[in-house]
Amino acid sequence: MWRDLRPVGRHPDSGGYRRYAWTGADTDCRAWFRDQATARGMTYECDRNGNQWAWLGDPAAGDAVVTGSHLDSVPDGGAFDGPLGVVSSFAAVDELRARGAAPTRPLAVVNFGDEEGARFGLACVGSRLTSGALTPRDAGRLRDADGVSLPQAMERAGHDPQAIGADPERLARIGAFVELHVEQGRALDLTGDPVGVASAIWPHGRWRFDFHGEANHAGTTRLEDRRDPMLTYANTVLAARKRARLAGALATFGKVAVEPNGVNAIPSLVRGWLDSRAADEATLTALVEAVERAARERGDRDGVGVHVERESFTPVVEFQHALRDRVATLLTGDPDRPAPVLPTGAGHDAGILSAAVPTAMLFVRNPTGVSHSPAENAAEDDCLAGVGALTDVLEGLACR
Repeated sequence: MWRDLRPVGRHPDSGGYRRYAWTGADTDCRAWFRDQATARGMTYECDRNGNQWAWLGDPAAGDAVVTGSHLDSVPDGGAFDGPLGVVSSFAAVDELRARGAAPTRPLAVVNFGDEEGARFGLACVGSRLTSGALTPRDAGRLRDADGVSLPQAMERAGHDPQAIGADPERLARIGAFVELHVEQGRALDLTGDPVGVASAIWPHGRWRFDFHGEANHAGTTRLEDRRDPMLTYANTVLAARKRARLAGALATFGKVAVEPNGVNAIPSLVRGWLDSRAADEATLTALVEAVERAARERGDRDGVGVHVERESFTPVVEFQHALRDRVATLLTGDPDRPAPVLPTGAGHDAGILSAAVPTAMLFVRNPTGVSHSPAENAAEDDCLAGVGALTDVLEGLACR
């Protein structure tokens, strides 16, 4: 499975993946998922929001155990973020059969659509739509860099955008959702454990900062006569780093757009996107407010207008303790020696679904901690340990 999926959407120059929602690479990934379901005799379906499901047992019976992740990527992302969870889920189904374990509850593997938000700027679109956290109206406002709306992209890919929206009946079928994911950090590498369990997801969000200045000639305009938004933006980037460090939080300007984007022109507009995360919502709120305040203060000095708009926000997710603790115990078989439990600053579909469904997460050790990069990696032995751990969890939840 890993070998077959590896070349899909891989860029020849960067070596990274560009599997953006509702593009050709995404279509190929979705075809791969359907083929995997068919090869195992699983019932395949694509729901109203473009999420793919492969079922063992009756999907309508209720109290199902679901596992899976996503197949899309960030720009030039790594091979493991998302796909490891989907591949491992199908491998766990194979291992359950090899063990002779017969599910007594419906069991499903899922591929959630547009988890990374690389094309339309909002993460976890598939799970947000399903849970009702994203309305069809707001989804219709999402645009990619070429001005293509999410509904237009879905329609071009053969999916009916008129059908999108909350799906409470589907959520009501799920008794538990367990997502396996490569760790996006080095906590497990430092403890020496191949697999761990998530305790919580930090609150996080995305904010768009617009810096409005005045376009002018780079070679004839005196420095003291300029209203250069790039200066305000640069100062804001540095301020975000400093304030995040002082707060024990995270702040990243990872995307920027410049107009008119000419080498010999002072920009008229610089637009930067802030990704910020913290251990609690109060710290996150205070951090973003401090960054915005620093931007406006510098903007006043530079003659630059500053507009800030929150594009997305996910509150803190505390995974259900009963399911989390049971998963941690299932991994070791010893309630007095559960698997390591650790928090994460990364968002996941499991976090979105946690408001409606009991959810848990498994992490597979990442020796470098690098993620969202072609350098993202996990050792084969650790990946196999992850499959074994997921199989143990599914057997404990669905077969007993």
